[in-house]
Amino acid sequence: MEKELICVNCPVGCRLTVTVENDTVTNVTGNNCPRGKAYAESECIRPERILTTTVRITGGLHRVLPVISEREIPLDQITDAMDAVRGVQVKAPVSVGDVIVENILGTGVNIIASRSMESV
Repeated sequence: MEKELICVNCPVGCRLTVTVENDTVTNVTGNNCPRGKAYAESECIRPERILTTTVRITGGLHRVLPVISEREIPLDQITDAMDAVRGVQVKAPVSVGDVIVENILGTGVNIIASRSMESV
């Protein structure tokens, strides 16, 4: 099976053609650098995404605090990760980079605050 992708690893945006056989990438063409090949292999076999959302915060200027995953988590776990984060509530003050959820779903990835929020 062939898949067409546009690489998002750099501003060039190479148009990739990826051949997949038996859940294995057998060929990648169109990439101008090795990062394109790595992206195609990851995207076709086990795609990953950064998770961005909010959690409830008490005692802060706003009612919610934006959070983000430190790095990508498997796309097939995004819904479960959102369910896990949905029930989280923190108390102000919070600093950018503070760990809000440690090791989400056993992935080894922390969910961290993406902004600071002082107490009011």
